[in-house]
Amino acid sequence: MPFDVSLADIQAAAARIAGRVRRTPTFRSAGLSQRLGVETVVKVESLQLAGSFKVRGCFNKLLGLSDAEKARGVVTVSGGNHAIAVSLVASMLGTRALVLMPKSVAPLSIRLTQEAGGEVELCEDALAAFSKAEAYEAKGMTHVHSYDDPAIIAGHGTVGLELAADAGGRIDHVFVSIGGGGFVAGVGAALKGLDPAVRVHGVETEGATTMTQALAAGKPVPIRPTSIARTLGAPFATERTLAAAREMLEEIVVVPDAEAVRELVWTLENGRVLLEPAAACTIAAAIARRDSFQPGERVALVLCGSNVALADLDAWRREFGL
Repeated sequence: MPFDVSLADIQAAAARIAGRVRRTPTFRSAGLSQRLGVETVVKVESLQLAGSFKVRGCFNKLLGLSDAEKARGVVTVSGGNHAIAVSLVASMLGTRALVLMPKSVAPLSIRLTQEAGGEVELCEDALAAFSKAEAYEAKGMTHVHSYDDPAIIAGHGTVGLELAADAGGRIDHVFVSIGGGGFVAGVGAALKGLDPAVRVHGVETEGATTMTQALAAGKPVPIRPTSIARTLGAPFATERTLAAAREMLEEIVVVPDAEAVRELVWTLENGRVLLEPAAACTIAAAIARRDSFQPGERVALVLCGSNVALADLDAWRREFGL
């Protein structure tokens, strides 16, 4: 299937969700500019409501539901940021949110989801959760897919609109994390819709190579993620997000978990910003590609989320000797 989210869809989403989400900061990072050897700007979406970009797509989706659909409630599958975001947005709009989570999910994600107003039901794994979501959808609930939905993707694309407007000039390279592919699809569609010359680099971590494997196979394939970057652990890409990746990505950079944690620690200590591994991996990817940047080019990094338990960070530092 062809990719079906346009710049106009994203601009419409921006108008729809205006005033409901934060316009997160975009600024030049002196430390990263020095490390990468070119001017580098960061979009600090980790400061968004509910700790990630996910509320953007959720607002765009749920604001489009009818009163009857809202009365029947929504169901979703997520082990992290989407769960928290759906729960918060549903609560703010007065509808029920049922969140199906793999039983291996981090305790922090369960707590934050419940505190945001969501009902949590644990499943064997993500694949089992998606199967159960279909059953709830058959009973009348609206399935709010975390990445295979044009409204979700268009909402996420508003990050790209803000980045382009606030970066203070041309962007040559942008690094964006990939889970199921909806985020990079939306951000890529926005940025390339405004400037087709911008080069979009997707980023995955080892053990969460959903899109890398789909591109290699020529079709979505199921995986069982093992990366500590749990919010990148989508069990499969979809035809929609795969089409977006083929259309927009220069490449996918796969980085080790240890490097994502290393950059998480560096950003906390040097930038005073808390990131989760799914966000810090974009810094690791840019570091891995710094020799390819040309003098005068400008790089942008999208730092997508901050929902991480400090106990996990401490354990990862010990595990990787950081």
